[in-house]
Order: sequence, then C-alpha cells, then structure tokens
Amino acid sequence: MTAAVPADLRVGLDVVMVDDVVRSVERFGHRYLERIYTPHELDCCHHDVLTDGTGTWSAESLAARFAAKEAVLKVLRPVEVQPEWRSIELHRMPGGWCEIRLSGTAEELAVAARIDGLSVSLSHEASVAAAVVVGWCAQRDRGEG
Repeated sequence: MTAAVPADLRVGLDVVMVDDVVRSVERFGHRYLERIYTPHELDCCHHDVLTDGTGTWSAESLAARFAAKEAVLKVLRPVEVQPEWRSIELHRMPGGWCEIRLSGTAEELAVAARIDGLSVSLSHEASVAAAVVVGWCAQRDRGEG
C-alpha cells in the first residue's frame, strides 16, 4: 500500500472594475446579462425600486460574480475548451454567502482535475469588485502522475 499525498490546492483571484460591467450592461443590455449570468444570479443582483416591479441592477454584485467566474477559470485551468460563463454559477445561500455550482464543461474540467470542492469569497468596495476561489483536489497515491 502506498501513502497518500495531501490534497493539492488551487487558488484563483480576480479583480473587476465595476464601471466595466456598467458599460457592458449599458451597451449590450440583456444580451450581455443572459450570456454571462444565470437566472438565479440575475435575481440576486436585481433590486426592485418601484412598486410596479421595475428596478435596477447592482453593478457591484454583478461585478463580484464576474470576478468569481474568472477566478474559477483560474482554478479550472482550461486549455483547449473554454466553459460557458453560465456553467459557473454563484448560488446565494439563505444565510447570504455564495457557493459555486458547476455544470457542463466547467463541471467536466473540475472532474478531470479531481477537484473535490470549491470555496469562494466575494468583495466589492466603491469602484472595484474582487473574488478569491480555492479549489481542493483529491488526494493521489504517490505512484500517480
């Protein structure tokens, strides 16, 4: 029997200027939003401001989620295929924190890399949003490459 090597960690960090997201929303509108964000993410970032249900987007929250998606890509390390943006979802939990949910190509890359889990931290302040993602990979036997 061979001894197990401790789990490998992968870390991704990304910083996004909030104004870049604002410009993308202004220029491309729903085409941009629906290409990048899942319906759940859009629900989390939409704020009703009028009684008729119309509202506005939290640019800071959108930017933080975009930064997290970029940070996930740094953890997944795609080489030949780029996952669809919406295959990386920041799912807000009832307590307010977010968890990462993968599907499609993003999930396939995680499985291939033996990533057992991902953890995310989001932050935004004034004009900048940031995210850090940590992924831990399955332990490997010393004989594996």
